[in-house]
Amino acid sequence: MGGVFPRWSNTVFWIVVVCLGLILLGTPAFLMIYVRTPQITGQFKPLKQPVEFDHRHHVRDDGIQCLYCHSLAEKSATAGIPSTDVCMGCHSQIWNESTLLEPVRDSFFSGRPIRWNRVHDLPDFVFFNHSIHVSSGIDCRNCHGMVGTMARVYQVEKLTMGWCLDCHRNPEQFLGPAADQPALGDEEAQISGVNVRGAKWRVIPPSLTHGEIDEAFVPRRITCSACHR
Repeated sequence: MGGVFPRWSNTVFWIVVVCLGLILLGTPAFLMIYVRTPQITGQFKPLKQPVEFDHRHHVRDDGIQCLYCHSLAEKSATAGIPSTDVCMGCHSQIWNESTLLEPVRDSFFSGRPIRWNRVHDLPDFVFFNHSIHVSSGIDCRNCHGMVGTMARVYQVEKLTMGWCLDCHRNPEQFLGPAADQPALGDEEAQISGVNVRGAKWRVIPPSLTHGEIDEAFVPRRITCSACHR
């Protein structure tokens, strides 16, 4: 008596099983990879702003420091956007009749803030304190890139959880050498390649070994509650 199914049905069965397996395993893998692509993370995408503010002109040409405009960066949880009072401090005298600055003048005289488009936008479930990172010695460029060379600011880094953890596990690679610190006296440690700054400049006893300094002054915040509170 012949079989109920033809012989080729076995081949079809295994093809279907393999395809279903690839779909079940491949779909999550594809989604995990896709959410890390620039299309989702927003990397390298210059955002149009209500005012054509060119950082190249202000930073490179005029030598304006980051903290002159973003004065809250080292003392607040957010870096903040400068008020139009700061802008008009210069532009009441320079380019004070430019049509490009009409939104700035309107904001200044009306008291209505300019609605800037946010470039670096972390999810609401992520706790991030800007001042902690700045006062600990993280350079602006480590996260924001060379903003002074950008006509329109764009997000340079992925800002994913993995990117944050890479820094939190090995923070010393993103900190400047101790030689860059201001003199603190005879007890200052002269250890090249290790930044020992904290909320305040810290004095490091020379007796500490590299490992002891690494543990004491470059803490690794990698617990869940460090970022998810």
